[in-house]
Amino acid sequence: MSDAPVASPTPGAPTSAKPVRSLSEVTILFAGDSGDGMQLTGSQFTLATALARNDLATLPDFPAEIRAPAGTTYGVSGFQLHFGSGEIHTPGDEVDLLVAMNPAALAVNLHRVRKAAPGRSAGAVLVNTDAFEKRNLELARLDTDPLEDGTLDGYEVFKIELNRLTRETLAEHAEEHGLGTQDVDRCKNMFALGLALWLYTRPMEPAQDWLAEKFSKKPAIRDANVKALKAGYYFGETTEVFAARYEVAPATLAPGTYRAVQGNEALALGLVAAKVKSGLDLVYGTYPITPASDLLHALSKYKDFGVRTVQAEDEIAAIGVALGTAFGGHLGVTGTSGPGLALKTEFLGLALMTELPLVLIDVQRAGPSTGMPTKTEQSDLLMAVYGRNGDGPVPVIAASSPGDCYEVAYEACRIAVKYMTPVLVLSDGYLGNGSEPWRIPDPDTLAPFEVSFATENNNPNGDFLPYVRDETTLARPWARPGTPGLEHRLGGLEKDSRTGGVSYDPANHQHMVKTRAEKVQRVRQEIPPCRIDGDGEGTLIVGWGSTRGAIEVGVERARAAGHRVGHLHLRWIWPLPADLGDILARYDRVLVPELNNGQLVRLLREQYLVDAQPVTKVQGLPFKAAEIEEAIVAGS
Repeated sequence: MSDAPVASPTPGAPTSAKPVRSLSEVTILFAGDSGDGMQLTGSQFTLATALARNDLATLPDFPAEIRAPAGTTYGVSGFQLHFGSGEIHTPGDEVDLLVAMNPAALAVNLHRVRKAAPGRSAGAVLVNTDAFEKRNLELARLDTDPLEDGTLDGYEVFKIELNRLTRETLAEHAEEHGLGTQDVDRCKNMFALGLALWLYTRPMEPAQDWLAEKFSKKPAIRDANVKALKAGYYFGETTEVFAARYEVAPATLAPGTYRAVQGNEALALGLVAAKVKSGLDLVYGTYPITPASDLLHALSKYKDFGVRTVQAEDEIAAIGVALGTAFGGHLGVTGTSGPGLALKTEFLGLALMTELPLVLIDVQRAGPSTGMPTKTEQSDLLMAVYGRNGDGPVPVIAASSPGDCYEVAYEACRIAVKYMTPVLVLSDGYLGNGSEPWRIPDPDTLAPFEVSFATENNNPNGDFLPYVRDETTLARPWARPGTPGLEHRLGGLEKDSRTGGVSYDPANHQHMVKTRAEKVQRVRQEIPPCRIDGDGEGTLIVGWGSTRGAIEVGVERARAAGHRVGHLHLRWIWPLPADLGDILARYDRVLVPELNNGQLVRLLREQYLVDAQPVTKVQGLPFKAAEIEEAIVAGS
């Protein structure tokens, strides 16, 4: 990183009297109690960074408990943001600035802060010294005060009395409007946000606009937060604690209109695009479950587009709503996470047997059972591919970035309708909650929907055959209930291959099992050739889902160090691409990084008899780029 002075701060920011130094990239982590508003602080800093035209990636990290005991290590909530003037693929391996609101936040996250090394200094820690009192030290299980015992030796430390400064800032306002100490103390995150915005030359206006809208009906709370935000900003300018501030130049991005988007938001937008392009109604049936719940919240905002959302009484009812929608001739979608996928399995098998288009979105989390509800993992892959009774394959597609969730959701709906099959979408907590700059796509570039309903013409002789298939896709006709002449039997029992009547004939059952499997394999027609980034020989890294960013950076570093490495990232998990086997055979070594205990690697070994080696991590956290680089170098 460079510390050369630059001529001017970020547009829209007040002029600073202190020197402004240039940095190419920064990773900042806000951490405190779950009630300290760290997710809000991080999201507002992200918005300001997006408007400053930096590339970025985020990692929200919060406890599973609705209200974990204040001051405890397991109640710490964090929000990490990596932004820069170049391409950003990960939320950052090492933190440049940790903002710790209490001792527990410091204890949990200090190991993430950049350590000193030859040619570079250690990272910085900004602490709220008012929180470092005996009771909070005990709750964090600290025997001594880390501000005094040498724990922070070597780090650049900024000691700020956030509680006192916030209270002094709002003393008159609180007295005038009858705000209590608790109301005032809740504003200290805005003081910290304002200070961080000043330190990295971010504009204040986005946060002010958000506060004005959020608390429009509570003007006293709105004004208190705005005052704290501005006080924090100008405190940075006037205090002697900071000798300089920093600027990260705008990134060079492809031309277009951008917005910051979370993965769950992008999934919702992709479903809305599918609804509009297909001309079908869309009904989303779901049951609240972390981290998929935000998809319901996002979709519920699109009623004007004809999107209907249903919060059912349980997971089984939710997928029943979606399947009933498909039966009625519309787009049926359901979403869940972790144990909810297990509960939906029976109805997913029914959708497979009836051959109706349904999309099931799984925003994966750490398991098994209820596991760690707010932590990310990729451990549902084998369940997605194999997790049904009988031989019941379904197409499985995985998103690789928050923005990619848009295309994956759209493609899943298109394939479901074209091939008359349920499709399973794999996202995860890191993608669902994470953010990135997203270039808003031109909807005209999306692949067109092929929607074809059976009509009376499908029954010219009064004998409708619901399982006579399209020769290209093997899809059966989609017959809407109530269409004259298209009455037929539908259910979970095996069907006659033409009439749709219940059949226990052994040969017919084998024929139907193989036909349904072959229909899924026909989806390969839609999968483009695999793309290899990097070298065409040596070591091949095969990834899927949210590991993409860390793999890209890890491979880039390994290649810069002289290693011959290629990277192939799978979007379609089932069926696998037609050219994948030939590509795997070209490499001396195949590594498969996954946030599970080794699932895709088993699938590749089974399908291609290749000696693929797992690189696994099951800590509820995404890979660091350094971990991928280390795995590449270790076997070279």
